Amino acid sequence: MANIEFLQAYWWVLISVLGALLVFLLFVQGGQSMLLQRLSADDRVMMINSLGRKWELTFTTLVVFGGAFFASFPLFYSTSFGGAYWLWMLILFSFIVQAVSYEFRHKPGNLYGARTYDIFLFINGCVGCILLGVAVSMFFFGGEFTVNMGNILDPGAPVISQWAPSHGFEAIFNWKNLVLGVAVLFLARTQASLYFLDNINGGEEIAKRNRRGVLVNGAIFVVFFLLFLALLLTAEGVQTVSGKSSFEWVDYKYLHNFLEMWWVLIIFLIGVVAVLYAIIRSVFSTTFTKGIWFSGIGTALVVVSLFWVAGFNGTAYYPSLLDTDSSLSIANSSSSKFTLQVMSIVSLIIPFVAAYIIYVWRAMDRKPITPAEMHETDHKY
Repeated sequence: MANIEFLQAYWWVLISVLGALLVFLLFVQGGQSMLLQRLSADDRVMMINSLGRKWELTFTTLVVFGGAFFASFPLFYSTSFGGAYWLWMLILFSFIVQAVSYEFRHKPGNLYGARTYDIFLFINGCVGCILLGVAVSMFFFGGEFTVNMGNILDPGAPVISQWAPSHGFEAIFNWKNLVLGVAVLFLARTQASLYFLDNINGGEEIAKRNRRGVLVNGAIFVVFFLLFLALLLTAEGVQTVSGKSSFEWVDYKYLHNFLEMWWVLIIFLIGVVAVLYAIIRSVFSTTFTKGIWFSGIGTALVVVSLFWVAGFNGTAYYPSLLDTDSSLSIANSSSSKFTLQVMSIVSLIIPFVAAYIIYVWRAMDRKPITPAEMHETDHKY
């Protein structure tokens, strides 16, 4: 029977994989953030329908990511989702607006017009990416919360976690968090351009526009990602005090984690190289259209390595800026051993779900989208 340390590590790996998949699928949001640029009617319809075939995967992954966190690390769920609720409510509201927009944009009798729903999709594209980046950035730069397990015995206010009065607004306006948020937005826009290159067959002019999009958005992403990396490698981190249940701040904690967990550093560097390869080759090769897969795999490797640097090696993955000992680690925030064991059995269905997603994806993308198809089909978003 697996011990609880193994189960905690197992579920942190699963969480990191779900997070990586979510960041990859944000190319849908990245594409939506491009809808308000000057486009022909045919180009806009092809872009929206290219994205519309995938938007549910992003939404579902976000829900599964939250559900997995709730099942495996409920103290984080109650602290972050329940405390910084303005941050998470804005994220969820933007995704609800997205769902409504795809559902009603092309409905007969649409009173608001397609343009209104395009604006809603644009809002989800920008707000969703930036705020998810802010939420992940708090894994490294912390949040303004305290945790007191004794409060559960208080019949008047049995609230374990207390957040700053602004309840997540302060995280949104923290410039360090916004650096990662902007990097995530422009990564999503870069991957959207790469996805359009592979998925839309609309002629040379559209391909040129998408390659320009890869160049411009990719360059902005690289600048903000390097800034985030510089902040991360020079940042303090919270570490478990050896032999105790308390925490302490350590200089250059994440740099030490990369160096001490060298295999994570290798995974991170492979991911970075894959993303850069996808950007550079897609910009300079007029025949290369598969950059989305190199970029997607690279993005996934970078994200999982960042999650491992945040949670492993005795690191608190959710540092408290108000009370160091309130920081959350995979050891002090997980579910019971029994719950983790039961959920681990349930997790065995994940490969079958992944296989189904791959099958559906291949079926939908068997042929690139063309203007002729958009004129002939009655099923359009």
